[in-house]
Parts: sequence; C-alpha cells; structure tokens
Amino acid sequence: MDLIDDFDRKILSIIQVDCQMKAEAIGDIVGLSASAVQRRLKRMRDTGIITAEIAIVDRKVVGNPMTFIAGMEIERENYDALSKFRVWLAKQEHIQQVYYVTGAVDLIAIITARDVGQYDEITANLMSENPQIKRIHTNVVLKDIKTGMYVPIAD
Repeated sequence: MDLIDDFDRKILSIIQVDCQMKAEAIGDIVGLSASAVQRRLKRMRDTGIITAEIAIVDRKVVGNPMTFIAGMEIERENYDALSKFRVWLAKQEHIQQVYYVTGAVDLIAIITARDVGQYDEITANLMSENPQIKRIHTNVVLKDIKTGMYVPIAD
C-alpha cells in the first residue's frame, strides 16, 4: 500500500510552493473538498510525510549574507561519534544542512555567516567541540545560482 496517492502528490506539490494556501483553494485545484484536503494534510503531518512548514528568509536582509560549503573529514575510527555530532548540530543555527557523503570528504555542511570572521568562529567551535572532525575543506559561495527545498513528487 502506497503512503500517498495522486491527490496527496498534487497537494504536496502545491504546498511546497505556498504552504499558506487555503484548503479551499487547494481543493479547487485538485478536485477535493476543503475538509478532505485538511484531513489529508493532517495525516501527512502526523505521519511525518510533511516534516516542516517554514518561511524562507532572505539571508542578506537578516545579516548572514555569506554561504560556505564545508567538506569535513572524520577520523576513520570515530564514525560512531556521528550520533553525538547530530545532537550537537541540532543546536547550531548557522549550520543549515549537513550530508553524510561518499568521496574525498565524509560530511558536507552548508553554513551561513555574517562574514569570514564569523565563519572562522563557527568552524573553530565545530572543531573544538567535535574532535572526530579532523579536517575541514571550505568553499565560499560567490553567487547563488539556484537554492530551494522543493522535492519533485514522483508519479
């Protein structure tokens, strides 16, 4: 049994673009009543299909205009420390996203900061609090080409 059907897929596509759209308007688009849309949204929130509904803020306007992509190497014998690292990361507002990856580095982090000085403070704290991170390779984002969190919904 699928977790979502075609109506759910259409609803998910719509709310990823505008999570404040009213159930009535969504219902008109997908061909359901407002109450059916509300029930489906509640179910998808309750089951974790919808993990968050957020406002996306312009980094530059709020004083964190710089983005850094940090590739981190973990000491090979310390992979079990990743669970502690996850707990620590949850409290770090400037570290936006972290991915466990294949390749030359073990983790990729997307970090926002006011300037290079603040980024240095963030990474110094990261290294001191997480000794399993042995090296950080940094790329400075010069220009945003595309950013987003929209997930294409498979048919």
